[in-house]
Amino acid sequence: MPTRLARSKGDVTLVDANPARRPLESGEALGAPSVKGLEDESRQFALLIGSVTDYAIYMLDPDGYIRSWNPGGERIKGYTSREIIGQHFSRFYTPEDVVKGEPQRGLESARTQGKFEAEGWRLRKDGTRFRASVVIDPIWQDGELIGFAKVTRDVTERYEAQLHLLAAQKALAQSQKLEAIGKLTFGLAHDFNNLLTVIVNSLDLIGLQNSNDERTAEWIEAAQRASDRGALLTRQLLAFARGQSLAPELHDINALLARSAELYRRACGATIQCVFELSEDAPRLEVDATQFEAAVLNLIANSRDAMPGGGTITVRTRTVRAAPQDAPDESERGYLAIEVIDNGEGMSTDVAERAPEPFFTTKEIGRGSGLGLSQVFGFAAQSGGFVLLRSLPGGGTTVGLHLPVPVPEPAHGTTG
Repeated sequence: MPTRLARSKGDVTLVDANPARRPLESGEALGAPSVKGLEDESRQFALLIGSVTDYAIYMLDPDGYIRSWNPGGERIKGYTSREIIGQHFSRFYTPEDVVKGEPQRGLESARTQGKFEAEGWRLRKDGTRFRASVVIDPIWQDGELIGFAKVTRDVTERYEAQLHLLAAQKALAQSQKLEAIGKLTFGLAHDFNNLLTVIVNSLDLIGLQNSNDERTAEWIEAAQRASDRGALLTRQLLAFARGQSLAPELHDINALLARSAELYRRACGATIQCVFELSEDAPRLEVDATQFEAAVLNLIANSRDAMPGGGTITVRTRTVRAAPQDAPDESERGYLAIEVIDNGEGMSTDVAERAPEPFFTTKEIGRGSGLGLSQVFGFAAQSGGFVLLRSLPGGGTTVGLHLPVPVPEPAHGTTG
């Protein structure tokens, strides 16, 4: 601020050229902030920090011990200032991160690089975890590190929303992929079925004309067996592509399973035990009995192949409530879950995700077409249900065929 000189009886006095400026107080240096101004700034800063509740803002000493605490820290982490000041900030980290040295790494990175930013799981006072976005800045004074400023924000909701979005995008991509494969499969199955029809009809005509030739009859029989296998593959392809016409009727599912129990046990082989846990209150369902039995047989065959050394396959029925898989935001409804559970080798996440794809198989060449599970998924979808597959490497596999329980029609009363 400009000043002018004034003379008074030989003395030189500095006079402020700006008459609005206050006179200097005793002991105050020219151009330096007053003690009162510093106190005001300190109070304003304390008021600012004390008003922030969305962020935990606090200071650490050079070794990581907490020296200050704000209401945001208490709201997010649950500690009062009396409880936490003087404690080491590593208590906010999960045990596995403490073992890995994450707290020390954060301080060292802030000291050497000027700032440390990270996101990870942290602990509240009650032991619950939350997702935290963390920033650590070093505080220097006259070239000496006197501590760290640490800011933490709870971003759990944002993190979970991102996970849900990624899951939805992944499910959409998988659905679009399966839809594209289904359209291709549908066209191939129909073309293949047309070729099979010509072959089967020709074999029948040849058989009629050469009914007395035993050798020709053997060749015809072998060709017909191959045609039957081709027809089965066609039905499986059409079931996956939802192009197989179903003939649903009201059935007791437990009775269908009991009727085919011996077939399922024979399919398991001598080294595998097949047990049934059937719910007594299982409702009757509208299903195509033939396709249903084929679906369960496919699941049992897959479980059998996953246990070359033997084991146990459990067929279980139970009622559940769930939202439709293709519309998870809709209200829940009742399903009957027919689950085939094995204690075999299990599958990795990648293999489990690809399991419904037609022709995908982990079996050796000649041991499977890769269409069994596809038929199950196709049958479930055509029946208005869905399939849940849960598996862990070495932890066995559970495949649940969920079929909708018919909703009873409301009774219509009469009025007089």
